[in-house]
Amino acid sequence: MKKYRAIVAVLLFFAVFLAVPMEMKGEAATTEMKPLIFDEASLLNQEEYDVLNSMANQYGAERETDIIIYTTNNPDNMDVMKMTQDFYDDHGPGYDRAHGNAVILTMDMRNREVYLAGFYKAERYLDDDRLTKIRHEITPDLTNGNYGLAFQKYILGVHKYLAIRPGVNPDSIFFKGWLHLAIALGLASIIVGKMVSSSGGRVTVNRQTYEDASTSGVLAHQDLYTHTTTTKRKIEKSSSSSSSGGGGGTTSGGHSHSGSRGSF
Repeated sequence: MKKYRAIVAVLLFFAVFLAVPMEMKGEAATTEMKPLIFDEASLLNQEEYDVLNSMANQYGAERETDIIIYTTNNPDNMDVMKMTQDFYDDHGPGYDRAHGNAVILTMDMRNREVYLAGFYKAERYLDDDRLTKIRHEITPDLTNGNYGLAFQKYILGVHKYLAIRPGVNPDSIFFKGWLHLAIALGLASIIVGKMVSSSGGRVTVNRQTYEDASTSGVLAHQDLYTHTTTTKRKIEKSSSSSSSGGGGGTTSGGHSHSGSRGSF
């Protein structure tokens, strides 16, 4: 079963990569890649690293934000939020400038914790709530060891939310593609219906045309009431393998950020 899940995870990983628009892959060949994947815990093979680094560069460029992944075995047993803040202060990432627009996912393999933080533009667009949505999306894959797939979902989630202005509910049905299709089909149905109704003459035949009033009427009416049954069912509380807490903060270098943390 574990072997089967591993095969499925690999197939999903490359399925997502193949979904990347071809023009973006073409740009990757002509644009110098920035190192955005810092896999100190050695969770990825070289092929996975190359795919993720390419995706982070291309999707980050579209949103003018560095999308970073940092994994560590945490030999000094530091707090995952503190490690993320020190990483930002020490490396100074940012698409537009040093210590600029950036979002960081930090994996603490020692304590099995993950922390997401958004800086500057990413702090505004990826607030605590949106980062938590992304974290909840990737946690099952992190728990199952599907790190490459989880990191792809993180990159795609960041790319999605950075396109939705702050203060707008990113889960609104108005952002769902199926709603747009349903509206289009509904409007088309209304237009076609009006065209059909206006194409013929006025309908003059109705119920009274064929009804004999002298013989028409209600023959019988009967209501039967038997009994009412009430059942009680206990509603179980859902449980999750990930704990959450914290939020944003400010680094030692004075850079504020949004944040979301949890275990996996």
